[in-house]
Amino acid sequence: MTGLDFGTLVLGGNVFGWTADREESFRILDAFVAAGGKSIDTADVYSAWAEGNSGGESETIIGEWLASRGNRESVVLATKVFQHPQRPGLSPGNVRQAVEDSLRRLRTDYVDLYYAHRDDPDVPQEEYIAVFDELVRAGKVREVGATTFTAARLRSAVKIAKDNGLTPFTVSQDPYNLVERGIEADVLPAVQELGLVELPYWSLASGFLTGKYRPGKEVDSVRAGKAAGYLDEPRNLMLLGLLDELAAERGVSMAAVALAWLRTRPAVPAPIASARTVEQLPALVESMDLDLTADEIVALNDASSRG
Repeated sequence: MTGLDFGTLVLGGNVFGWTADREESFRILDAFVAAGGKSIDTADVYSAWAEGNSGGESETIIGEWLASRGNRESVVLATKVFQHPQRPGLSPGNVRQAVEDSLRRLRTDYVDLYYAHRDDPDVPQEEYIAVFDELVRAGKVREVGATTFTAARLRSAVKIAKDNGLTPFTVSQDPYNLVERGIEADVLPAVQELGLVELPYWSLASGFLTGKYRPGKEVDSVRAGKAAGYLDEPRNLMLLGLLDELAAERGVSMAAVALAWLRTRPAVPAPIASARTVEQLPALVESMDLDLTADEIVALNDASSRG
């Protein structure tokens, strides 16, 4: 069971140093905290995929912001290891080096939550569970989590930790939203069974659930291809119509409704969402204190069901 308070929305840092430059990133972070936001999610690889980047850009920006604002103790900070080009995988030696790199970039001596960004079939689970426990005992990490693990590997990881008196995973992070509900089949039940919490990413389906993607409308975005693809399914168009209706009735954004729905799901205290401009943030922040009615939840469940 986690001891961390993530609030009701986690700010995704994947855009920092990619589609949001340092100045805009600072504005987004300031506005998020001013609105009551508590938790920031990043990874050592963000954003190595962008031209001219090598990885670590997001951590560096967040670290500079934390140092300039002097607010490290009031923020729940999460980062990840596995996918940085120079620090791949979960071998114990690599994890030890990667966490030092992240701490240096983040300008802190600990992170609240440290994820395995992927499972590593080339490293025995006993080995990486042990090194994560080592980091917790050293005070460099408060809790550890897993991203996109299978249900079976989540179960085995937690069992190994329990059997050996080591620090277990407390958080799972997986793709989950109103149009991508695949984790409900096996991963989410495992998360519940093990007493973990789920912090979903892709919470807005690459922006599709914000409502900006419509038939015949072109959107200038690096994620446009993925999001626009959802328009090919008639049920997704019906879902957009329902989100339009509910958002209008509640006087909030479609994104806020979609994010609030995630908080009604089992074991989900807060979804992860990112804003590449400060102007995009209010639509996300509206979700933080939006509680859907039972009828609204049923309507969204039915409209988004893939059964």
